[in-house]
Amino acid sequence: MPIRAGRLGLAPQLPSWQVEAAQLLEEHHLVAWGHDPRDRARFGTELAEYLRGLGDTQVCVLQGRMIKDIYSFCNCLERAIGFDRIRRTVDKDGGIVGALRRRLTPSGGRPIKRRYYIWQDAHVLLRADHRLFGRLVDAIAGVAAEAEYASEDMLLLQRAVFVGTPSLDVYAEDPQGQFRSWWMEEREEPLWRVVSGVEAPPFLRYRIEAELGDSGTL
Repeated sequence: MPIRAGRLGLAPQLPSWQVEAAQLLEEHHLVAWGHDPRDRARFGTELAEYLRGLGDTQVCVLQGRMIKDIYSFCNCLERAIGFDRIRRTVDKDGGIVGALRRRLTPSGGRPIKRRYYIWQDAHVLLRADHRLFGRLVDAIAGVAAEAEYASEDMLLLQRAVFVGTPSLDVYAEDPQGQFRSWWMEEREEPLWRVVSGVEAPPFLRYRIEAELGDSGTL
């Protein structure tokens, strides 16, 4: 049984699933879903290990089984990203958006060029608070688009992989969900569309099957 990628977009066949995922992440975020929790855990762990092997790269793993509200999300993000306390708000000063915009510079090293977020068990927050989940997806994808298309600073490429049950794939089918559209307050233009000029967040749906050694397209 292969891992299969579908669209929201199409995926090319590549020699291994780690290489395939990394190449897809050059231009997209991933919604990786599967039925077996062991396969999901293995997928996230092995992908994180592969991405850590890239130069000038930071990999932030969020343990989603612990994330059920904004407070627990910020706790996980603080540990994963390596910053001091993050204010428990999405877009106010000192909050989540501000933390996502910051670039890590290792002691005595060069600033990172890529940051990947691997959100394991992302379905837990989707089930607990789908509105907050959408706001956080929007913030992560929005900051990534801002850095890529609207910032004059040296590019920090940011990509996210949301790993979870088939409920993530169901959410990805919703045209109003934040895997397919920017968050929009009533009667207002979506912030990240205005800031970045990107019409919609770039997500691919990625199916995790029992065998992780092969890949193909859906």
